[in-house]
Amino acid sequence: MTERYPGYNVLNKRNSVSWNEQTRAVIDARTGIDPDFHRFCDEAEWKALRALCDQIIPQPADRTVKVPLAAMIDQKLYSGKGDGYRDARLPEQDKAWRLGLAAIDTEAVAACEKPFSDLSNDQRRWLLCRIQRGQVSSEAWQDLSPATFFAKRLLHDIVSAYYAHPASWSEIGFGGPAGPRGYVRMNFDRRDPWEAAEASPGREDRARRENERVG
Repeated sequence: MTERYPGYNVLNKRNSVSWNEQTRAVIDARTGIDPDFHRFCDEAEWKALRALCDQIIPQPADRTVKVPLAAMIDQKLYSGKGDGYRDARLPEQDKAWRLGLAAIDTEAVAACEKPFSDLSNDQRRWLLCRIQRGQVSSEAWQDLSPATFFAKRLLHDIVSAYYAHPASWSEIGFGGPAGPRGYVRMNFDRRDPWEAAEASPGREDRARRENERVG
């Protein structure tokens, strides 16, 4: 797959005037997350959560730095920090995740005689599609709507965690927080020197050279 921002690493900005100490502290905390550490999930929940993250946002095996999705979600749940809002159809996020993970495993065992983490990729996709459409009915869901959990909690938390991590910022050419440096060239199709250059066909090498200097 061709990189849209070849040679770009947002962390090259770390010691530049693009970020202040508060920004560095926040980003250091995210990059320092241990992908194998969990405190909220028990072992069964942890296996299911990791398998879900791998299915919703598969990350290339050869990627140097991967986003520790499951660990980020576990950390959020353990901390008790919410989003500042909640869909009224769902319980609190910790209860929603515990119910959801248990119900997904229950559905997997009922349909395939294995927990979700032990299913093949095709089986995982098949089951998640049924959950997304609300086509499951195990009593393990209790009052939790499978389709609402999938759309408003599972997808929301996994995708939000992915795009909160610097590894994904480099992938999409995002420069991180705009302060304190800010942006000057605000017109259409213009970029500041500290922004990533997007590669156009035949100009990948030029974009790479520019991106290696960004900081």
